[in-house]
Amino acid sequence: MRARDMKVIICGAGQVGWQIARHLSGERNDVTVVDNNADLVRRATDSLDVQGIAGFASYPDVLDQAGARDADMIIAATHSDEVNMVTCQVAHSVFEVPRKIARLRSKSYLTAIYSDLYRRDHMPIDVVISPEMEVAEAALQRLNAPAAFDTEKFLDGDAALMGLTIDEDCPIINTPLKQLTDLFSTLRSIVVGIRREGTLFAPESGDQIFAGDSCYVMAHNEDVRRTLEIFGKTHRKQERVVIVGGGNVGLMVAKTLEKRADRVRVKVIERNRKIAERAAEALERTIVLNGDGLDVSLLAEANIERADAVLCVTDDDKTNMLAAVRAKSEGCRMAIALINDPTLEPLMEPLGIDAYINPRSVTVSSILRHFRHGRVRSVYSIGDAEAEVIEAEVLSTSPMAGQKLRDIDFPEGVIVGAVRKDGKVKRPIGTMIIEEGDQVVLFALAKDVPEVERLLQVSIDFF
Repeated sequence: MRARDMKVIICGAGQVGWQIARHLSGERNDVTVVDNNADLVRRATDSLDVQGIAGFASYPDVLDQAGARDADMIIAATHSDEVNMVTCQVAHSVFEVPRKIARLRSKSYLTAIYSDLYRRDHMPIDVVISPEMEVAEAALQRLNAPAAFDTEKFLDGDAALMGLTIDEDCPIINTPLKQLTDLFSTLRSIVVGIRREGTLFAPESGDQIFAGDSCYVMAHNEDVRRTLEIFGKTHRKQERVVIVGGGNVGLMVAKTLEKRADRVRVKVIERNRKIAERAAEALERTIVLNGDGLDVSLLAEANIERADAVLCVTDDDKTNMLAAVRAKSEGCRMAIALINDPTLEPLMEPLGIDAYINPRSVTVSSILRHFRHGRVRSVYSIGDAEAEVIEAEVLSTSPMAGQKLRDIDFPEGVIVGAVRKDGKVKRPIGTMIIEEGDQVVLFALAKDVPEVERLLQVSIDFF
């Protein structure tokens, strides 16, 4: 059993709140969901092992009913920034809840992050999560690794997780993974997960990779390009990017690309005249075109046939999908679409959309990162919460400390992807001894996450 289960109140039972409740209740935590929509609360209590309260999350009596007096953490993820902020304030002032996380969307509140607004004596929020900033970051990562359908950085950027679709011409298909290690002895990369015919599993050394598989590979940052080549992927630099949608996400991405040293040429297409004017004022070198991203003549004006990538980030899923398809049909090499509705994801591949970003799963990942026990530094959720990649520091109290990797009793669904010792990232091998202070990156299927937490666990006096 773990050090102790946590009591968590989740305010907002929409997609984000529901996904977080699903994760946390599945790990034997005491979870209560609060929402003023009784139907959403019922959906959560019917399908998950959680308690539910229908009412306004910011009302003290509602929080009291939800058990705020002895709660360890409150996560405010309703649709309203103001309700989320007031909920954290009430949780702090009235109930002294130790940890408070708020999801905030408005640019104005986010700029305030840099001031001292979110201090205990002002607006006591411990962690502010901005879906738009997280999504912009995810979009930039997708642009940086065009051959991968999914990417995430670990160990302060020294290691990368890449999702790679395996094609017929991949040089290493039908080769046991054990042989790959022998063939490329200096390559610091490991296949940590394989999705085959819809099922995700952690491969063993005798398993092979087949065409049509989706592989998750953990690689040392310096070996990313070589890893891509071995998997039959070419690494291309993105020099020309067209962004459809000049709202907050599009603007954040364009601003970041402008600051990059390798001078990426960016064009933004935005339908709403006011938003287009605001984007044009905020950007220095980027051309902003006012019009419809589905309009062929406007795409031609944006030189879409010469673009390395199109990034479709309007606030409408279907517009993003159609704009991505249209841009590809006009000659753009790669299309990335922002998709809120997870039921649309299976359509991406048949439509030829190369990568998508789901703001909800991005937000869920960033919230979970602040929840884990022990010295967990980062958590990334894979697929529909089917697996997690967890980065953590090994404490002296961990059952792993002082053991050889091959002697640690990992469950079948867990693979060690990378280890950092004394500041250096190394490829994990059976004889490596894991020591206190090492940082490890583990791939774990959802059912094995509690056991991973036990292996990383701190003793009870840590709380």
